[in-house]
Amino acid sequence: MASDLAPGFLVAAPILLDPNFRRTLVLLVDHRPEGALGFVINRPADVTLQSMVDALGLTPGDAGVPRSPVLVGGPVAPDTGWLVFEQEAPWANEDQVVRVSDHIAVSASRELLESMVSGPAPGKLMLVLGYAGWGPGQLDAEIAQGAWIPVDIDEKIVFDAPYDERWALALRTLGIDPARLTLTAPCES
Repeated sequence: MASDLAPGFLVAAPILLDPNFRRTLVLLVDHRPEGALGFVINRPADVTLQSMVDALGLTPGDAGVPRSPVLVGGPVAPDTGWLVFEQEAPWANEDQVVRVSDHIAVSASRELLESMVSGPAPGKLMLVLGYAGWGPGQLDAEIAQGAWIPVDIDEKIVFDAPYDERWALALRTLGIDPARLTLTAPCES
């Protein structure tokens, strides 16, 4: 049974001081009684897609490696990679993807990454390293403590907004001015 939170955004509240999540915006992909899964989408990684392609020994097509961002998706399994992309991507095999929304999908498939790199220029996409995960009831408890602010998903923020503006833009969709948020009690997550 899925929840009303996913798909959606989780905006880290100012009281969330955990360095993995301070001022982050999480694309929440799945939320169930068994746990939740999401990706931080506003923290650029210190690597390029080109360097990731080289390290994996993939051969780019004639168009070369796309200039797509690589982000730190979260503290869990940082050695794993996930593609977050426009659902309409011509190189995406439906069997290898999880639909997040009408226009966003995710995949951890190496085969899909190879198709993206070797095929025609892809649409909007990003590679995220690692993910954010919560055990049974953990995310609900953190939301109740005020650590996270749930927000409806906005695909423009996912693919088009500058990284350093995504957190504030997501808050503004609720009519919240980030400058007016105050820190009350710290929450370590």
